[in-house]
Amino acid sequence: MRTGSEPTTARSALRMRFWLSVWGLVWATFGTAAFALVGRPGWAAACGVLWLIVTVDMTMILRHIHQGPHYQPGRDIPPYRPPEHRHP
Repeated sequence: MRTGSEPTTARSALRMRFWLSVWGLVWATFGTAAFALVGRPGWAAACGVLWLIVTVDMTMILRHIHQGPHYQPGRDIPPYRPPEHRHP
């Protein structure tokens, strides 16, 4: 059911984001090592920066997961109630 309040009550799929971050971390690590071994320092640096970004994102995702059901609601947590009144 759409209520019109979805932008303010949207929930993020944190577990999916975590596993996508793991996938990105694996590839960024592999890319950094592979490009460093074949003598491409520019590409190795780019993969290293991506590795750093993915690590920071994964840290934030894990922080939100550990903060509890407000950020990672389970099946037993009902959706947020829509606002009762609208401002003109």
